[in-house]
Amino acid sequence: MATHEFTSHNLSGPSGPNQASTSSRNSRLSTAPSAIKPRQLAHLHAQLAQLQAHMSDLENLVRMTAVQAEFGRGLGGWMGGLFMAASKVLGEETVAAQAQQQQTQTSKSATGDGRNTRRDEEDEEDED
Repeated sequence: MATHEFTSHNLSGPSGPNQASTSSRNSRLSTAPSAIKPRQLAHLHAQLAQLQAHMSDLENLVRMTAVQAEFGRGLGGWMGGLFMAASKVLGEETVAAQAQQQQTQTSKSATGDGRNTRRDEEDEEDED
């Protein structure tokens, strides 16, 4: 009895007069556990190695993302502080400008003519 090697050519079967008997023998070879098991195990081992490599890459990426998230949190704190400081400075300038406008309006109404000289405005600032 001749031994057949398990290849894709044998699975399709030879084209000739003994095609029916050869194809049934090939189908038995294709389902024989001793022929398929080493190939499947080799393929499974290759997939497992690839999965382990991808898991290692993922672990490194997650670790780097965690470090970057901590830095992002710190950066957010700094930005919040800068926004609060800018708001305070701009808010004080706005309040000061509004107070000065009110003072000039009240001084214009007090003098009656609505025209203040520069010296009058300086005197009003000195009084504050």
